[in-house]
Amino acid sequence: MKLEDLRALQAPLKSAYKATPEVAQLVLSAEGILDPEGLICSVDAGFGIANAGLHPATGGDGTAACSGDMLLQSLVACAGVTLVSVATAMEIDLRGGSVRVEGDLDFRGTLGVARDAPVGFSDIRLHFNVDTDAASEKVDKLIELTERFCVVYQTLKNPPQFTVSHGIE
Repeated sequence: MKLEDLRALQAPLKSAYKATPEVAQLVLSAEGILDPEGLICSVDAGFGIANAGLHPATGGDGTAACSGDMLLQSLVACAGVTLVSVATAMEIDLRGGSVRVEGDLDFRGTLGVARDAPVGFSDIRLHFNVDTDAASEKVDKLIELTERFCVVYQTLKNPPQFTVSHGIE
């Protein structure tokens, strides 16, 4: 995409958000349907249903998506989309590239095997490979701005407040 195309897409949104900030405040949501028999939670991903289940390291058979993998995949997707958008805005000629993420997880925590083992990722490493002739300083700025504007990265880095509730059907 060219810079002028990106600006044309975003200009009316930026204008509206500046004029009326409250229209930029949205509530995004997701919902899952439980399948106790299969130990599955089916999530509407917008383009189809993603069945999440146990990771093989916790007893799953590998036929359902692991929510930990989905979290990392979400980070890759968001960081990748953000990077190409920022590269466009910076007029960096990006021929391609890749985004890779790795997360360290001790499955003893989620299985309750060891109380001292954390539940969740202890370390996450995000790596970009960009195919460009841009100067290294410009690529450094590209990565810095990608980190700044990537919603999933910022959410993981600066966790939001959580509220948990429940009901009985």
